[in-house]
Amino acid sequence: MATIHWTPQYCSTVTPCREGGAGGQVEVVVVHTAIPATLVALKTAATLAKGLSARVRLLVPQVVPYALPLETPPVPISFTERRFRTVAEKAAVETTVEIVLCRDIAPALETLLRPRSLIVVGARSSSWWGRAWPSAETRLARRLRRLGHQVVFANSH
Repeated sequence: MATIHWTPQYCSTVTPCREGGAGGQVEVVVVHTAIPATLVALKTAATLAKGLSARVRLLVPQVVPYALPLETPPVPISFTERRFRTVAEKAAVETTVEIVLCRDIAPALETLLRPRSLIVVGARSSSWWGRAWPSAETRLARRLRRLGHQVVFANSH
């Protein structure tokens, strides 16, 4: 069973998040995209983590509209915590869950990730038009790769 550690984060362009990660310990970071894709990504991350003697860190970015205070997301944080407690319990390795309240996902991730992080992104299987228009997960992976991170895709079917 997974051990879950909760670390709520509040990110904005004015107040950056603390740098993620624990000292020199190797970690595999899973970025939440959609529940089915995240479950597949957690399984992939667990396999990688066991081979690397690493820990798994699940980042759950929750976008808060500008109309609301950053500390008041549209979905109650208690609901999000319960939801991802269930998701993380399905992982076969100790998982740290970080719920990140932010205005924009990409800058929040840039702040939270250590340089050259190993990141697993869950992606839905693309249909025939997926080749013409990259998915949000593909665009996120490209951006993270441009920043120097290693990105592994875990496709859900």
